[in-house]
This record gives sequence, C-alpha cells and structure tokens, in this order.
Amino acid sequence: MDEATRLLDLVGDIYDAALEPPLWMGVLEKAASFVGGSGASIFSQDAVNRVGSSYCQFGVDRRYEALYFDKYIKYDPLSTVYLILSVGEVSSSSLLLPPAEFFETRFYKEWAAPQGWTDNIFAILEKSSTSIGAIVIFRHEREGLADESSRRLLRLIAPHLRRAALVGKVIDLKASEAATFADVLDGLTAGVFLVDAAGRIVHANSSGRDILAADDILRSVAGRLVARDPLVNKALHDAVRAAKDGDAAIGVQGVALPLIAHDGERHIAHLLPLTSGQRRRTGAAAAAAAALFVHKAAIDAPSPPEAIARAYGLTPSELRVLLALVEAGSGPGIAEALGIGESTVKTHLGRLFQKTGAKHQADLVKLVAGFSNPLIG
Repeated sequence: MDEATRLLDLVGDIYDAALEPPLWMGVLEKAASFVGGSGASIFSQDAVNRVGSSYCQFGVDRRYEALYFDKYIKYDPLSTVYLILSVGEVSSSSLLLPPAEFFETRFYKEWAAPQGWTDNIFAILEKSSTSIGAIVIFRHEREGLADESSRRLLRLIAPHLRRAALVGKVIDLKASEAATFADVLDGLTAGVFLVDAAGRIVHANSSGRDILAADDILRSVAGRLVARDPLVNKALHDAVRAAKDGDAAIGVQGVALPLIAHDGERHIAHLLPLTSGQRRRTGAAAAAAAALFVHKAAIDAPSPPEAIARAYGLTPSELRVLLALVEAGSGPGIAEALGIGESTVKTHLGRLFQKTGAKHQADLVKLVAGFSNPLIG
C-alpha cells in the first residue's frame, strides 16, 4: 500500500478505537509500522511526582514496562522535558538530547539498551501544569536514530490520535458496553451533538439540549447547529463538511475549537467523524456524519519547568540538571540522580550560571523555588 492508503486506513482505525478501546492495541501496532518503529505506547506521566502509567502498549516487554514506572521513570532524561513542549508537538529523544549524552545515561544502559531501543518519536496529546499524556514510537537499533521523515509521519496522525483520545476520555471505557450509543450520550456531562454533513442536528444529549437552551456558545437555527462566534462557526462547519469525505480529510481541523460564552467562560469542542466501522454503525440510524463533544475548558498556567525554560532559554539538558540540583543538591548527586557523568553536569551548570546570571548553586535553587511559588510570576 502507498503512504496515502496506509494513512487513511490507520486514521479510520484510530477513530474506531475512540468508541472501542480494545482496538487501541492494533492501532499502536499499525502506528509503529507507519512511523517506522518496533514498539509503541500511549501513556501518562506526572513529572513532579515521577509517577505514570501506560494506557496501552505494543511491542514492549511487560517486565520492562513495569520496571519503567516502578524505577526508571526517575532516570528518564525526557521526564521533565515533556513539560516544556506544546500539545500536538512531535519530537524525538535524539532531537532534544545529543545521542552521545543519552547513551551515557543510566536510563539508556539499564533500561533502553537491553531492549535494543536506541531512540524514539513522540507526540504530546494532552498536558497540564505537572503532567502529560503522549504517544511514543520506539526505534530499535536496527532502525537507527529517528529522522525528519519519521517525525513527519507521526505529525500526520498525531491530530487524529489526540482527537480520538480526548473523545474516548469523555465517553469513558464503559461506553462500548452500553446497549445504544444514545444511552451513552445522555449519561455524559459533556454536551454531545450528532450532526449531518450540512450541520443539521439529528440528536443532542441532555447536556447538549441545555447548551442550546442557554442560547449562548451554541444555538439551533432552523435545526442547524451554529456557533455564536462567526469564525468558530465557519471552522466548525468546514470540519463537519470535511468529515463526510472520510477520516483523513478533516486533517487537524476540529481538534480544539474554542467556544467563549458571554460571561467569559470557555468551552472546547472536539469533532469525531462517523464515517466508517463502528462509528458508521453509531451514526447510521440518525444519518449523522459527525459527533461534536462540548465541555468546559480547564485553563492551566504554564508549568514551573516550562516557565523557567522559556524565561532563560534553557535547553532540555540544562533544564534537567537545574531541576535535579533542587533534589540532589550537588554535582555528584546530580550525576547519580540523572545517570550521567560529572563532567557533563559541570558543563551544564556552567551554562546555567551564564544564562541565569546566578553565581552559586544556591542561587539556582532559589530561582526554581521562586517559579514554583504560586504568588510569584
């Protein structure tokens, strides 16, 4: 199959998995093959408490998966770096960290190397001030380091992965066990609208009807769903029209359509095409082309690591050393905590002093503490 055919097939499977979670395993296998890897995982991680979990994985030894979350998450050189990346951003370990430095780490020597992993490609799917949700594609040593071609391929599917993950989170894993999709929708706190290709409302759940009754962010005009903001309304109906032409046609449209009420309260709308597989069966009875999920937006301030990195132009490696200094308190302690050489630590500390203007390590600790204080900044 050519790239376009493989992409369309994969995107269809991604959206089906939003309604049928057991399909995620097959999605990850296809995603790894499409991007150019031997393993994949969708996971969440709290960078502050150094804990996390895997939602689904393919091609990763279960023992090493458990070891990662039990022990090696604290040595992962990307654990704090994730927080300085934007939602939807695609990158790879070798792009953020010099391979020579990565191969020096305890994380690589004890966790990655025994499995043959030499690099990865990942995309941030969601993010809060302290945690992230992401998909990672693992590269085996036989596949070499990630290149721009592999990152481009992940960029093609990342918006669809994000949309499906967010919709699946709203619906909840029990949705697939319900007798009818309508029963599931009426039990959701999010407003849900099933619309046809012209944007006509063919079904609205209880929360959706409440949104229409408020006649604010969304309204029904001659049976057609209309957003109050003209620009958002155009983007919404462009995405709905595109949905009828197939999964891949909607591209990055509709991942996060902002809806702002008169009182300033913010909502986010996510679009799920209903054009194939389980989704076609879901929308068939009502001739729906797409489902729109509307919920209140949680506005998160930038995380302290993200704010520090932006303020001083720190590289991922410099940020890791700075944050490790707060916990370890000395050069040798940092080297032990991060599993890197003391000479590497000294190099990064020198750059931190230069970029921040700090004179002593204690000054660097105070700097981090200042950004962590909710009353400052």
